[in-house]
Amino acid sequence: MSSSQLQVDPLTQNMRDVASDAQIKRYFWRYAIPSIAAMLVSGLYQIIDGIFVGHYVGVEGLAGINMAWPITFVVSGLGIMIGMGGGSLISIKRGEDDKASAQQALNTSFVLMTVLAVFSAAALLLWGADLLRVQGGDGITFTLGLDYVNVFAFGTIATIMAAAIPMLARNDESPKVATALMILGALLNIVLDYVFIVLWQWQLEGAALATIIAQSVVAVLGIIYFLSQYSSLKLDKSLVKVNPLMATRIISLGASSLVMYLYTSFVFALHNRLFMQYGTSVTVGAFAIVGYIMTVYYLIAEGIAEGMQPPVSYYFGAQQFENIKKMLFMSIKVTVITGIGFIIVLNVLPNLMISLFTSDDFTSESTTLISEAKNGIHLHLFAMFLDGMIVLASVYFMAIGKGAKALAISVGNMLIQLPFLYFLPQWFGVNGIWLALPLSNIVLFVIVAPVVWHDIKQRERALANSPC
Repeated sequence: MSSSQLQVDPLTQNMRDVASDAQIKRYFWRYAIPSIAAMLVSGLYQIIDGIFVGHYVGVEGLAGINMAWPITFVVSGLGIMIGMGGGSLISIKRGEDDKASAQQALNTSFVLMTVLAVFSAAALLLWGADLLRVQGGDGITFTLGLDYVNVFAFGTIATIMAAAIPMLARNDESPKVATALMILGALLNIVLDYVFIVLWQWQLEGAALATIIAQSVVAVLGIIYFLSQYSSLKLDKSLVKVNPLMATRIISLGASSLVMYLYTSFVFALHNRLFMQYGTSVTVGAFAIVGYIMTVYYLIAEGIAEGMQPPVSYYFGAQQFENIKKMLFMSIKVTVITGIGFIIVLNVLPNLMISLFTSDDFTSESTTLISEAKNGIHLHLFAMFLDGMIVLASVYFMAIGKGAKALAISVGNMLIQLPFLYFLPQWFGVNGIWLALPLSNIVLFVIVAPVVWHDIKQRERALANSPC
């Protein structure tokens, strides 16, 4: 899409005015559907790995990959940080009709990806084994987890770019391109998982290699897109002229997303250690299954939030505050309805989801795994929709340029859960570990909801008092 096409695009033109409810729905779904699809597809990298590992490596494999996952998830978080921070800044600058700054934001994002990939690769190679041991990994579980981490370390640039580039493309007004990239990567990952794990029996090394190759394809095709005639912003010789202040701005806007990933990684690692302390590797395997199931909803919620972000950032740049409110309320409604529906299905049909990650061998270990996973679904996921609301609040503040509030929500998400994880296992054992997340989500929601409401009311007052 050329810059001239961007200027006269009917959707973009209408976004400059106060939109009707029908227009808001149309704008929302135009971005939300590709974003949800892209997030689900991106999550399939981990979920597909878990399905193949659960069926063809077994309980120890599930425990091993669940201990490796918090480590490698941080690398994905670096990519999300750049994608959300750079993407938000691109849309804000587009709303301000400042294409030069939008172009500079794109270039700076790519430089940041490269720098962060080098540091993250070194960190995985140096401290990957220690991070597994901290979670209680030992024996075959440790060995399998380390196999996964070591392979992953050599593909950090692919992981970061595969997470960031689709978000940048979405904010370049190409949500379909972003979705297509992610779908292609996920399909390739399925094929490679089958070849490497089932046919060649490479176990967790094969799972990691399949993911890295698929992500590399997404990254390369994404770069080609930004070099093509179809993008309004392009990678060019100005790439070498990086503005340090803009790099700081991108990191500031995206920091809350990274903290959310750090929080998730830390909490998963702490859960792994506690489940090893109060349970066994089978309990960790059950937590892996419950974690994969929760990830499906979390990805939908994050997709809704990220689909909301480009229009909200644009409206903010164009000073259309009424449209921001309408878009936020639409996002909240979809997030809550989806979450409650998901909880109902999980409690009615738990065996259906669990069966995706277990084999039908009916051994005592397999029976225990299924029983533990069902218990986890009932206790761990009953307030899952509130997790989606917290993600939505964080992305909302990021989209309107309030990175500090977005970061505070993400940090608070981590800090509030720690006391629950400290005390509840001592009182209720394994059940206490399962309950820590939903109870902390309830407490955080009670704090965050009024903050978001106050921001909305503040904008309403400012709009009412502004001259016509």
